[in-house]
Amino acid sequence: MGSSPALPSPEFLAVFRAAAGPGGTLPFARFMELALYHPATGYYRRDRPRVGRRREADFYTATSLGPVFGELVAAACARLLEGRDPRAHTFVEIGAEPGASVLEGVAHPFGATRTVRVGEPPGLSGDCVVFSNELFDAQPFTRTVFRRGRWWETGVTLEDDRLVETELPFDGDEGPAPEGYRFDRPLAAAALADTIAAQPWRGLFVAFDYGKPLAELLAHTPAGTARAYFRHQMSDDLLARPGEQDLTCHVCWDWLSAALGRRGFAAPRLDFQETFLVRNALTALAAASEAEAGGLSARKLALLQLLHPSGLGQKFQVLHALR
Repeated sequence: MGSSPALPSPEFLAVFRAAAGPGGTLPFARFMELALYHPATGYYRRDRPRVGRRREADFYTATSLGPVFGELVAAACARLLEGRDPRAHTFVEIGAEPGASVLEGVAHPFGATRTVRVGEPPGLSGDCVVFSNELFDAQPFTRTVFRRGRWWETGVTLEDDRLVETELPFDGDEGPAPEGYRFDRPLAAAALADTIAAQPWRGLFVAFDYGKPLAELLAHTPAGTARAYFRHQMSDDLLARPGEQDLTCHVCWDWLSAALGRRGFAAPRLDFQETFLVRNALTALAAASEAEAGGLSARKLALLQLLHPSGLGQKFQVLHALR
């Protein structure tokens, strides 16, 4: 069982108690939903910097590297439309940070753009390119552990104003695992993919994120994949600072691909970010490299971060499919 030495804020304690009721216990996924998305105390609802290299931020992503990422994304998406006119499509970015957009300041071929912020319904229809960057890993997940011959779900309870892990019965259907094996189940991420795919739109789905296939999650991550980020430091204290730190886990690519397939997307494909950009935005990459041939500029450094395997090139993958 785990607990955090830090006391939650009084504001979060009030929110937790109201949600938990007399029993005082919530499944971890519900605790995470409150910690990340509650309108008053949620991490993603707070008006504070989260993304970027500044000390007061908590993590950085490809969008932190300037407009070059947006240029490559636009070029790759236009190519993946496979002859359909980009001007007839609306580029919809889901889950972008407040005041930010991947295509901000970027020349692009799309007829219109739209940004869907946290808490806003996607409202997708017509011809679209639906894009996200690290959207699915930030969805609430269900923590499970295999003990005493069965799977148990991790719950969170209050003891003297401290958050403590507890174990709740769980009907897992993956079969047995080694004693103490953790499987952080990104069920809400799969449900979100299905929600997006179920809406009446046609076009291209593109999701940049980090994840693993189901077989790897069930065999090669015995401690689970959940982690917290605060001030650019990674931690396994998931109960600390609720509402003030990011919580995340690897997505299950098989579940997201299956959600797309059920909704009529043809042959969803998964690539490393490096492979995806080189294969689908090669002309834009070549132009950017040629323009920066004279020195090691900030723009060239951004390209290296996006593509190099030791940077973001193989840390992130891209799931894409057309309907």
